Amino acid sequence: MQQEAFDPPFGSVYKQVLEGWCDVDEISELDSGADCSEVEARVPVIDLSCLNEELEDIEEWCKREICEAAQEWGCFQVINHGVSSEILEKMRCEQIKAFKKPFQDKLDLDTYRWGTPSATCLRHLAWFEAFHLPLTHLHTTTTTTTTTPFSTTINQYAKITSNLAEKLAEILAEKLGHNLGFFRENCIPSKCYIRMSRYPMCPISPHVFGLMPHTDSDFLTILHQDHIGGLQLLRNGKWLNVNPKQETLIVMIGDLFQAWSNDVYKSVEHRVNANKHFERFSVAYFLCPSNETMIESSCGGSSSTYRSFSFGEFRQQVQDDVKRFGHKVGLSRFTL
Repeated sequence: MQQEAFDPPFGSVYKQVLEGWCDVDEISELDSGADCSEVEARVPVIDLSCLNEELEDIEEWCKREICEAAQEWGCFQVINHGVSSEILEKMRCEQIKAFKKPFQDKLDLDTYRWGTPSATCLRHLAWFEAFHLPLTHLHTTTTTTTTTPFSTTINQYAKITSNLAEKLAEILAEKLGHNLGFFRENCIPSKCYIRMSRYPMCPISPHVFGLMPHTDSDFLTILHQDHIGGLQLLRNGKWLNVNPKQETLIVMIGDLFQAWSNDVYKSVEHRVNANKHFERFSVAYFLCPSNETMIESSCGGSSSTYRSFSFGEFRQQVQDDVKRFGHKVGLSRFTL
């Protein structure tokens, strides 16, 4: 496999697994969504400008649409969200510059991640690289991946998406009758982070994932994917494409919101398909609480599905399961 100097060494590190990829059952499992590859998920699109309408009925209708989408889909798309097309384009340009630096230079950074080097089977391979940037790092880091223009752009993006995530979380909490101050108190910006991802061209697509099927371990994720696409979500047992739409952001419910809402809102399982011909870029904002924050599962007086747990406990369990099994187990670990 020919590799660019800036690409992670997927071919050499994954060599042993790839040489044994003749397992028919495993390939069949990986290709299980192939028949749905052209089917688009009709994820609700919500115009957030309605939240600024003077007419209370329109604002309430918009809030209701958000909550219904979170219940039925576990995700929704938003337009008129406050992130300008100029910022989105600058983000993409700066991402390209950052990821096209030599692999070793990126590897030396503690914010850099790539693939799944410890994978032992095809279903656990991931063909991606990413920078995980806690918001506290954005002003202090001096690495070459965060030059002044990049820092300015990502800070603009982070500020807008942070406010957006808090606003959406409070709307979802309001409909549950929960404390609206919970997110302002526990999901402070220093506990949240941005993940910038690149999915290089993969010569053996579609037999490996760009990113394995998973749910997010936060309250909310706000994602922008570029024009290439590749994001899929699982609905009624089928994988459906979430095709990119210009200037649209995707909001996904995470595990913490599902537990906190006692299964009223659903954490959506999703994945990214590898692409043989094009590289793909995306940027995601994750609304997370502090490790000490307790997730109490109760809603409307109904009995709790989950025991109380801290975010730190949840994160540690996820890490332990990934290390042991090669994949995340998630909320089922915390059911009563």
